[in-house]
Amino acid sequence: QRKNPFSNQARLASKAPHAPRGDATYGRPPEGSRTEQRGKDAHSHVGKEVEELCLVIRRTGEVGEDGHVSVTFGQLFETYVTISNKVVGILLRARKHGLVRFEGEMLWQGKDDDVVITLL
Repeated sequence: QRKNPFSNQARLASKAPHAPRGDATYGRPPEGSRTEQRGKDAHSHVGKEVEELCLVIRRTGEVGEDGHVSVTFGQLFETYVTISNKVVGILLRARKHGLVRFEGEMLWQGKDDDVVITLL
């Protein structure tokens, strides 16, 4: 667009150049931008949902011999789906952060109802 004679040169000149690969800011929005703020807000919202999921597991699960609280996916799904329809996505995020453990890559309603989810 910089070579296009019909483009708005002032708009293009005001844009900051992209960071090169390997740079610490590569693939990140500019500091202080609305995009950066939206990302921070989304991260905070997901964090709160993960916390709420852990509380639901603690409330509905049973303490095992190892001292960890466990619940089956079917039981958790029935309880948590009234709170949020993103049960599986939040479970995957919680596992990524080392808060829960379960077998398999993905959990499917009906098929994986007996899979045990353990709160770490």
